[in-house]
Amino acid sequence: MTATARFAARALTTAAALTLAGAVVAGTASAAAADSGEGEQVMLKGATTASYYWDDASGRAGDTGLPASGKPMQKGLAASPSWPLMTEGYVLYKGKKAPFFVGDRGPGIPSNRGIMLDLDAKTFADLTGGEFNADTLGVDGNGGKGHIKVTYVVTKWGKGVGTKNHPEPFASGAWAVKDKNPATPVTVKTEPAVPAKDLVATVLRTATR
Repeated sequence: MTATARFAARALTTAAALTLAGAVVAGTASAAAADSGEGEQVMLKGATTASYYWDDASGRAGDTGLPASGKPMQKGLAASPSWPLMTEGYVLYKGKKAPFFVGDRGPGIPSNRGIMLDLDAKTFADLTGGEFNADTLGVDGNGGKGHIKVTYVVTKWGKGVGTKNHPEPFASGAWAVKDKNPATPVTVKTEPAVPAKDLVATVLRTATR
């Protein structure tokens, strides 16, 4: 390629990069408000100890049937002792985030000791660095962890009976009562996006190499 051709090719590449950079700035500007620390509004935020289970109605892990919601056991299905069924949200654990929906009731007796969320075994394995064992329905390779401290965020309440506030023990019977006074929504900070100027610099640096 001649020097003139190389110059023309580089000019075209730079022009394209500038166009892309402009689009990046325009796109990130619209998201600036969301990333300025204002965050997102959610129904509830708190912390609890979470356990895990896998209720596939096989009887292998002592389960007695399918989850209370009628949904098949699956990744993301969690049990709560008091939240309405089909409540949605996510948990945070050591920098990891995992979504869940309430599809079952529990923990039972453990909820009297402050264990207020039963995650599915596959999600628990992901959070703790282990592996789901399809034979035992347990989690292997996570150092023996069976309980972890998590932050929970509820993004949507289910429509049925149950407490729309911080969880209560199963024995309280709150899971069977319609909550007419739900918790006041709160705002949680969202993860900030990469600044537009940094994205533009990266695009231009790559294009001019």
